[in-house]
Amino acid sequence: MTIRSRLTRREFSRKLGFTAAGLAVLSSTSLFADTATPRQTEGPFYPDSNPGDTDLDLTRIEGHDASASGEHIYVHGQVMDTAGNPLQNATVDVWQANHVGKYWHSQDPNPAALDPNFQGWGIVQTDNAGFYRFKTIKPAAYSLEAMGGQGSRARHIHYKISHADYAGLTTQLYFPGDSLLEQDEEFNSAPENERWRLVSTEESPHQDGLPIYRFDIVLA
Repeated sequence: MTIRSRLTRREFSRKLGFTAAGLAVLSSTSLFADTATPRQTEGPFYPDSNPGDTDLDLTRIEGHDASASGEHIYVHGQVMDTAGNPLQNATVDVWQANHVGKYWHSQDPNPAALDPNFQGWGIVQTDNAGFYRFKTIKPAAYSLEAMGGQGSRARHIHYKISHADYAGLTTQLYFPGDSLLEQDEEFNSAPENERWRLVSTEESPHQDGLPIYRFDIVLA
C-alpha cells in the first residue's frame, strides 16, 4: 500500500527503510505528488555508442577485471503515477559523467579522460511494485569551460523514463548538500517550489558500506 500523504523531506527520510538482502525496497512509504516530476534537459551527451553493456551495475563492464574509479553508490526509487499507483515495467534509462566529469560520448569536448571500466549508461525495468535500482559512482561536477561557459554544473544523473500508458519524462537527479545547486541553471529552471523533488535523499543504513540515494519519479 502506498501512503498518499505529503511528507516533508525530513519525515520522508526518517520513514524509509532499506533491506540488506539485495537492493529491493520493502518500505511501503513513497513520496507522493499529484503532478509529474519536473522535466530537465536531456543534454547533448546521451551515449552514442555502447560501452560494453547497459545493465544495472554501471561500475563494471562485462569482460573487464577492474571496476570503475570514484565513489561507488547505490541509487533506487519508485516510479508511480499522479494517483500514487506504482508503475510496473517502466523503462528507466540513466546516463552520467564519470569520476572526472567525462561522458561516454564521442563529442564531449571535456579533455578529462574516459574511465575504461565505467559503464556510464544503464537501462532497467521497474518491478511489479514500481521499483528500480542500480549501482553506479557519484559523478563529478561537469566543467562548462570546454563548452564555452564558466564554472561547473552540479553533480547529476540523467534519467529518461518511459511507460506504455504514460507520457515519457526526461529529468535529472541531483545530490543533497551540493553547493553548486545554487548556481546550476538547469536545476534552477524548475519551478522553485518543485526543485526539491529533483534532489535525491541519502538513506541509512548503507548497503555493503556504500551510500544509498533514493529518487522517486512521478509520471503523468
